Amino acid sequence: MTMLTHPRGPLPRIPSPSARPTPLVAQPAAADRAARRAARLATIGQFCRVGLTILLAGGALAGIIALKTMVYFWRFNYY
Repeated sequence: MTMLTHPRGPLPRIPSPSARPTPLVAQPAAADRAARRAARLATIGQFCRVGLTILLAGGALAGIIALKTMVYFWRFNYY
């Protein structure tokens, strides 16, 4: 497979916007808006959880480094 082909086969052709008139877009129903809102809130929640996990992992790593440094200075009397 070459670098110019899509891994799942060729991409579908997208027609030009001037090729056909744009259809009228109806407003989504209230249930559809509620489902989109719930999906958006779930995505934001997941993003916040991942960010908090990364911050906690960084804090734990900094704590481990600080403890190792403290033991090093205590052991070799470099204070």
